Amino acid sequence: MTDNRVYLFDTTLRDGQQTRGVDFTPADKIAIARALDEIGIDYVEGGWPGANPTDDRFFSEPPALKRAKLVAFGMTRRPGRSAENDPGLAGVLGSKAGAACLVGKTWDFHVDVALEIDRDENVQMIRDSMKLAAKRGFEPMFDCEHFFDGYKANPDYALSCVKAAYESGARWVVLCDTNGGALPHEVSEIVAEVVKVVPGDHVGIHTHNDTENAVANTLAAVRAGARQVQGTINGLGERCGNANIVTLTAILGLKMGYETGVGDKGMKQLKKLSRMLDDRLNRAPNPHAAFVGDAAFAHKGGLHVSAVQKDPKTYEHIDPELVGNQRYILVSDQAGRSNILARFTEIGVEIDPKHPKIQRLVEDVKEKEFLGYSYDTAEASFELLARRTVENVPDYFSIERFRVMDERRFNARGQMVIESEATATVEVAGQRLHEVAVGNGPVNALDLAIRKALSTAYPSIDGVKLMDYKVRILPPPPNSDGTDAVTRVMIESAGPDGTMWRTVGVSANIIDASIMALSDSLTYCLLKSGTEAKVDA
Repeated sequence: MTDNRVYLFDTTLRDGQQTRGVDFTPADKIAIARALDEIGIDYVEGGWPGANPTDDRFFSEPPALKRAKLVAFGMTRRPGRSAENDPGLAGVLGSKAGAACLVGKTWDFHVDVALEIDRDENVQMIRDSMKLAAKRGFEPMFDCEHFFDGYKANPDYALSCVKAAYESGARWVVLCDTNGGALPHEVSEIVAEVVKVVPGDHVGIHTHNDTENAVANTLAAVRAGARQVQGTINGLGERCGNANIVTLTAILGLKMGYETGVGDKGMKQLKKLSRMLDDRLNRAPNPHAAFVGDAAFAHKGGLHVSAVQKDPKTYEHIDPELVGNQRYILVSDQAGRSNILARFTEIGVEIDPKHPKIQRLVEDVKEKEFLGYSYDTAEASFELLARRTVENVPDYFSIERFRVMDERRFNARGQMVIESEATATVEVAGQRLHEVAVGNGPVNALDLAIRKALSTAYPSIDGVKLMDYKVRILPPPPNSDGTDAVTRVMIESAGPDGTMWRTVGVSANIIDASIMALSDSLTYCLLKSGTEAKVDA
């Protein structure tokens, strides 16, 4: 073991599951555990055997992990019982995990008020539990609950708990900032004292983000000598969350030079890991997440883009590909020629930088964004705009007119039903088609009607799915009536191969704005699939 080795411990499946609104299924837990194992995480805490049916099901048939060690969480023996006869401890030590992380009190206040037992009895509970876990063949870990608060109140007692665990065979004593109130300088000073009595390669750190210092506190602990760090994917956790294991992995390996189980290959899967959890939870990814967010390496200002094109180091602290991310050149009303030219390179359009149409496109983008369009994330709409400016985009279809009617009624069972019926007239393949569809909302009904008109000529659009639909009411221009406000609609679509794209529409009418975004979405799909426009009847 080298002093430069830091062990990564993920507690998404246990502490992360305590997040408000998060309920993992056994299948979720298995998939997440395997993903963590794949990138090289050292320890995966699966949950608390005996605490709930989900954890019981998970531990009854745990996934076979190749590199990571599966950890079962529990608590030290109860007062008044022997470790061998404690039912809670039996559930943990009867599991198929390879390690046991047992939580116990290290703050005298909790021992006096919460447990209402003698302080020496609490220390003995720690000793007995660590010894039994080791005897049963588990890798024992002691979770020092409220350690930093306990140390501030009574350092001698807090340290006596830590020493008792270590002397009784604990592989790791994990110092917990359970309330999340510690600050980096406090963590650094306290951990430095702990490693004087317990070797640093046996000391771990577990922080919460109540002061937005979870990652900083963890790094402070590592610099002070701790060699195991605990966290959750995307900082999941109760209250304000835990330290983000994704961020910690990137910083420790790429910025601080520590050796972890996550090599170059695993590091490149960090964004994938982050998105996988969001998908499991059906949550939108945080675009501003460090290292793995879509905005982490996105460049908007023209001066920034010009410099990044010369050397990315001018405005990027690492190569985004190291963490599985990529550089995004955004196009907006701040865009200059550099942004536009960079986006042309991304979409595969070769054009002379001095071409007069470049400046025309820059001015067009700025004018449209003044009117309410936003091309920062609507990359598909921008590509269509750019290609129409400098080259031809096939006229696949034309939406001539549409109408939507909403109805609220009671069905034969006396249940209230709300339906939308849409009619659309679309010109395609030389024909004017009039289609009707019923949907669960006006946009859904229009989407279905338009697709019915297009499906015969362009069957590939049947595989396109509407994934997300966002509406924003924009303020009216200065010196105008409030009723002049316009609506911006952003639509995210997905193709049959999983490719995602976003389009935008702007109008004073929400349905009209939706039609614009839908039209761009379907046109983009046909363009990228190489479909030729049908012009004959």
